[in-house]
Amino acid sequence: MLVLAAGMCAGQAVTEITLPATRIFPESVTSTADGTLIVGSLGHGNVLRIAPGKTTADEWIKPGAGGLNNVLGVYADEKGKTLWVCSNNLENKGEATAVMAFDLKSGAPKGTYKLPGEGPLCNDIAVGPDGTAYIADTRLATVLMLKPGAKALDVAAKDPLLAGADGLAFGDKTTLYVNSVSANKLLRVDLGPDGKSKKVTELKLSRPLDRPDGMRAIGTHRLLLAENSGKMDIVTFEGPDKGNAVIKTIKEGLESTPGVTATRGMAWLIEGKLNYRNDAAFKDKDPGTFKMVAVPLPK
Repeated sequence: MLVLAAGMCAGQAVTEITLPATRIFPESVTSTADGTLIVGSLGHGNVLRIAPGKTTADEWIKPGAGGLNNVLGVYADEKGKTLWVCSNNLENKGEATAVMAFDLKSGAPKGTYKLPGEGPLCNDIAVGPDGTAYIADTRLATVLMLKPGAKALDVAAKDPLLAGADGLAFGDKTTLYVNSVSANKLLRVDLGPDGKSKKVTELKLSRPLDRPDGMRAIGTHRLLLAENSGKMDIVTFEGPDKGNAVIKTIKEGLESTPGVTATRGMAWLIEGKLNYRNDAAFKDKDPGTFKMVAVPLPK
């Protein structure tokens, strides 16, 4: 068990959690309606779980479970009773890059689905109303899909605009929003009856984005977005064909923030400090502790 420090007063909700484990490098966070927080650790290759209102995190899914490798995106699909996890072979050892399914209650492995192509990167996941899982492949400019009962991934969208595809979130049942962490873009993928892309559109931004990453739907055409510059935003859409993305920052000041989630009226932003892992200038330096902060989710 990991013991966490929380900024809170008696009778108030937890609004800050510190993860003290060494070099944990949390890359993604998801949640369930009861307030449970679930964190994917790139540094440790495991998944942590924080019970509602608690200030302690348990290692829930251990490194190597079912072939689990370097963990990036995590997504809790409560309707499907599944935790989806992006497992990546970043160090040329262990199992191949795949999206993995775990039981959302027990954490037991349910399935592994290898990403196709040469050198894929499974970065994040979103699940549509019909239970189809969509997976961003950042390196191959692709969004993959896995329909309920399918045995292998299929291509939902492949387009040059999807280079650097990272965060995913549904606007409605036929609209999938995708951001590009490398090109600082926000894209709309219009889905056909088969769940595949009919069109990929680059949206106009009310201000520039800085390395957009994790993204979660918080209503119809309303998104919660993490920028790695330390910001958490709400994104809404206006104008003809909802082609204008309006970005409003609701929290800033953290270091390298790759993931967001919302539960029980609170919006959570997680600090990843991935520059201490990926940047040669910081690689051997101590990143210190990692924290998550929450603010009330605006109506």
